[in-house]
Amino acid sequence: MARTILFDLDGTLVDSLPDLAASLNRVLASEGITPFAMEDVSGMVGDGLAALLASALAARGRHISRALLAGFRKDYFDAVAVASRPYPGVPETLATLAEAGWRMAVCTNKPEDAARRLLAALELAPYFGAVAGADSFPARKPDPGPLLGALATVGGEPARAIMLGDHANDIVAARAAGVIPVFALWGYGGAEMAGGALTLPSISALPPLAEDLLPPAPARDPQAEAVGDADRR
Repeated sequence: MARTILFDLDGTLVDSLPDLAASLNRVLASEGITPFAMEDVSGMVGDGLAALLASALAARGRHISRALLAGFRKDYFDAVAVASRPYPGVPETLATLAEAGWRMAVCTNKPEDAARRLLAALELAPYFGAVAGADSFPARKPDPGPLLGALATVGGEPARAIMLGDHANDIVAARAAGVIPVFALWGYGGAEMAGGALTLPSISALPPLAEDLLPPAPARDPQAEAVGDADRR
């Protein structure tokens, strides 16, 4: 069975905080609500756009509404890759993993369409056989469903898969799915979210770690198999 790596998106592959914060603040400004500094928005990222908006509004003593959420979604979808960029080493690491035969998928709590737009704009989309977003399955991370669905799409299995993410949701979902969890220390979640999982200091350290965790399956030896078949007869 093929080896697979599942990736979170925001805070793991891509620094999307500038566009998330800018979009959020534009929507807040339209309501006369005081904006947030980027570092404050960082602590709200990880549970999807609705949760981000709800957290921001709650911090200002306001409540989310369908109209505000719709406005936030539209604004963000239209400006998803203005200032967002892959973290240093991400394109090179994905190329290395692809060359080594790893199958890859994205599992994010961002809406699938926004995730696909972002990946396409940053020229990362060709590396991924599946993109599981917050609206791709009945539940989102930390539910294991998106991970299992993405694995099925790319022809992988939990016992031969790794999940890399920067949020507790990624670690919880990976363990529930039977996937090896690895925590990205460079992302938005604090190190305390690792929950005892292996930690990775930089994306460029992923290929050797992945090879150690899931070595390639031994090559088949047709001659030995033929001898074994003969012995069984």
